[in-house]
Amino acid sequence: MRGKNGSSVKKGGFLSGFRVLLICLLLLSVSSYNLFSQLSSALLRSREIVRSFVLSVTVKFKNEGPQGRIWNLTGTERVVDLFMNNSWQTVYVLNVSYPISGIRKDADGNLIAYLSFPASSIPSGGNLTYQIAYRIIFKPRLLPPIDEEHSGSLDDIPENLRRLYCGDAGPWQTTSGELRDLAFKIRGDETNVLSLLKRFIGWIKNRIRYETWDLPRYPLETLSDKAGDCDDQANLLIAFCRIVGIPAYLQVGCVYLPGMDSEATHWDGHWVLRLTRLGWHGWAMVYVPPWGWLPVDLTFAPGILSDPMNAIRKAAVIIRPIAQCANIAKSDYIATSRSYREFLLSNGFRIYEHDVMFKEAEEQSERRTLKLPLFLYV
Repeated sequence: MRGKNGSSVKKGGFLSGFRVLLICLLLLSVSSYNLFSQLSSALLRSREIVRSFVLSVTVKFKNEGPQGRIWNLTGTERVVDLFMNNSWQTVYVLNVSYPISGIRKDADGNLIAYLSFPASSIPSGGNLTYQIAYRIIFKPRLLPPIDEEHSGSLDDIPENLRRLYCGDAGPWQTTSGELRDLAFKIRGDETNVLSLLKRFIGWIKNRIRYETWDLPRYPLETLSDKAGDCDDQANLLIAFCRIVGIPAYLQVGCVYLPGMDSEATHWDGHWVLRLTRLGWHGWAMVYVPPWGWLPVDLTFAPGILSDPMNAIRKAAVIIRPIAQCANIAKSDYIATSRSYREFLLSNGFRIYEHDVMFKEAEEQSERRTLKLPLFLYV
């Protein structure tokens, strides 16, 4: 399959087409917005029985390259995310601009759909726009009571999970001597999984400051610069966990932020993103026996320095309406995002995106602006 930069790449290298580029940056919007000031109301909202939202994503591909240069649209450009359905959320596709020609799972097991565009390429000076809208229904999100006394040990972790979520896959650099030495130094003689996780959380929060970058960072880069944003810090934590034998992976999604309306330009103007009432975010999912998979959010949750357990108990995915979009357990999305940036810059191609999220009750007032349909796509 031809990649976005015209070279031969495997489809599995891109999480879900263009959406991985949005996710991998994860922006500075979540951090720049005053999240903590709304914590109390967020906790109250989390107790509601059912909450329904609409997410609309509009993407424009624009060919501003030299005369005669053609943007050949591949399977990658045609892919859209279908989000995940689980005990916490149910997602429907309300509408798409073009027919869906197929649905399958990507390399990380996420469901993705392929759009059938009317043309196979975009000529110089041309553009192509599509929109997809989702209905997302949120259910109560409650954590089990967790404490160190009742946590299992490293020996209680199933071997099959270690094989799947502790290997040298994705962007986590688990074979790095520097990372391995540090992870085992922080671990010491500790075998209690929750106690060990608290050590990793505390170490990162005391030494890694929040800072955004033009591209996502590998754990060694985050460690060297002592800085990183939500997914950068999550990936460092995931690396530590995987090295000592704790299964972990990255999860991404969009947080409902009713006061948000921002536009940011990235990659020398080749990618422009506007976010209305949402921010993209990333966090770690870590297996802790006997409770199973727990979210660990290093950049949203308040009070982590005083109590590292707040990274779990007050994770965005627990206390806020947040649409879980995709898991990253195998793909090196950092490498593919960097190659895609070079592809856009070298060819003169640009992407413009506008994401909007609102409560279902607001749909009637927003429908005319967003041109949302009145039917479910089946």
